Amino acid sequence: MTAKIFDANYSDQYDLLYGEKNYEAECDVLEEIFRRNFDDEVETILDLGCGTGNHAIPLAQRGYQVTGVDFSPEMLAHARTKAQEIVIDANSQVNEPLFYESNLRDFEIDTKFDVVLMMFAVLGYQLQNDHVLEALSVVKRYLRSGGLFVFDVWYGPAVLAIKPGDRIKVIKLGDGRLIRAASGSLDTFHHTAEVNYHLWCIDQNQVISETEENHRMRYFFPQELAFFLHQAGLELKGLTAFPNWETPASEESWNVLGIARN
Repeated sequence: MTAKIFDANYSDQYDLLYGEKNYEAECDVLEEIFRRNFDDEVETILDLGCGTGNHAIPLAQRGYQVTGVDFSPEMLAHARTKAQEIVIDANSQVNEPLFYESNLRDFEIDTKFDVVLMMFAVLGYQLQNDHVLEALSVVKRYLRSGGLFVFDVWYGPAVLAIKPGDRIKVIKLGDGRLIRAASGSLDTFHHTAEVNYHLWCIDQNQVISETEENHRMRYFFPQELAFFLHQAGLELKGLTAFPNWETPASEESWNVLGIARN
């Protein structure tokens, strides 16, 4: 058991747990957002909270110069391995993403980017108001003038309407299976949801690994987001459902996609 989030056990199973998530389709959405909202051609992307590289790597395959940042060395190990395999398969014709281990609020680099990403609710891991502003200040610091900030978060009206519940996911693995039990609760004063994950990896009816993680996530409301972005020197341009990004955000859209400009 461990209290650390995104530890080795969870990171090793992460891509299996989210195997149904269509990252290529999400990258299609990102590229359409680039085309509609960026005056020039997007070339450079900073992916804050890149995890195992599931946005960074396909974007690099599409010709972008991508820099990924994550605090978890275990997640980054998987990202680097996958990126190297992609480069080898493409006969080195792909820009291999650069990956850095860092808390995103502490990240430092002497580069400006056309686009900064925080995907898969990364902003929601900034629980305190000052941490949200610090994270957005990092976005501001590394965006070129006119650059885009694209992010998704848990949407407050939907979280309060739907509420987190208990869920079980079972993934078959040869002669075994991966089981994840999730349960959640709300702290409406602090705008957070606490999600407890219990993960078992079973081979031939024998538990070979077990881990437990507690993820506390912040959810956001529209004017709250607009205010935080404004305080950081960014302008909120749009907020829609996600991944159905051309649908307005509503009490049915747990995840929403935000677009802001420097």
